Amino acid sequence: MPRIVVDVMLKPEILDPQGKAIVGALPRLGFTAFSAVRQGKRFELTVDGEVTEEILAQAREAAETMLSNPVIEDVVNVEVVAD
Repeated sequence: MPRIVVDVMLKPEILDPQGKAIVGALPRLGFTAFSAVRQGKRFELTVDGEVTEEILAQAREAAETMLSNPVIEDVVNVEVVAD
């Protein structure tokens, strides 16, 4: 069954305390190549049948109105992933 993947990230001007905690822990674990981390959310919407333009539009609308908080988050990706 195909899936629609939605990625949501905090807006760039919003502080990301989880990202800061992760970037602080990485060097202690031996990962020294990374200077910044921003954490986001990923949603996978499974579709019964074919993904039409109408279904993809519904996924985009759901992403903007329900899966994200438009005050502090941006929907950065909505894509179809076939199994």
